[in-house]
Amino acid sequence: MAEDGAAYPAGGTPSGSLQPLELLHEEAGQPRFGLPPELATAYGGDLGFTPPCVYANFVTSIDGVVALGPEYPSSGSAISGREPADRFVMGLLRACADVVLIGAGTLRATPGHRWTPDHVCPQAAPDFAELRRSLRRATRPELVVVTASGDVPTEHEALQSGALIATTVDGARRLDGRLPPTCHILTADEGSTLRMADVLAALHAQGHTVVLTEGGPHLIGHLLGEGLLDELFLTTSPVLAGRADTSRPGLIAGLELLPNRPTWTDLISARRRDSYLFLRYRLRTPRAHGGPRPALAH
Repeated sequence: MAEDGAAYPAGGTPSGSLQPLELLHEEAGQPRFGLPPELATAYGGDLGFTPPCVYANFVTSIDGVVALGPEYPSSGSAISGREPADRFVMGLLRACADVVLIGAGTLRATPGHRWTPDHVCPQAAPDFAELRRSLRRATRPELVVVTASGDVPTEHEALQSGALIATTVDGARRLDGRLPPTCHILTADEGSTLRMADVLAALHAQGHTVVLTEGGPHLIGHLLGEGLLDELFLTTSPVLAGRADTSRPGLIAGLELLPNRPTWTDLISARRRDSYLFLRYRLRTPRAHGGPRPALAH
């Protein structure tokens, strides 16, 4: 649910500049990292993950729209209304992760964005840095862009800052000599298709076991289709987006689950800030019947 940048007052801390989230529900026994005090105050409690873990973060309108279409760059900002609490949660979830995993479509749809904690919530940067030090994480999470075809905007600011491009042999050939020197190619499969299980296995081999994905909907569909998503953080914004003649996807694209492949979740945390809801779901045991795993082909 990446959004473009926004200005914030210099100095201060999350608890000094943001009204703390109100805790409505939390399942007992959740893993805890031991957040720095300022982050714990702003979040309304602690937060943690048990590796290996893949968790997603999205903002949605009341009527289930997560993106407004290709003609509206950075549409997550319009859906969230640039709510400071949503941006803080986005930054906090990034600060917990080894990597931030996105699809090439999300990269193209969000020009000027950088998938770092401080980009969306700069006033919390010192506390995010303290958290990452305590977790023995790198200074910032590594950005991983998934593209089977190798079609990425190589001039994007996020790539100029450095990223890992997960692609196929065909995609790597297309990108040969076009990427900034700060980028590296991860070739996870042969041919023109790409499986997310192979991408995650390659990331795990590099020690990246706590993976945040911010989509988009097609990437989430592939992760769900392969049974690889563990948790979902969903911000419900108090806005109605509507649909008419534009493509306005929901959380999942390219995969149908109901009625034959229902994927049930458990609500393990709920927080509120004014009319915004911040929900955390855990996916239940992967489906026993299995089924074919779709390959990423774009």
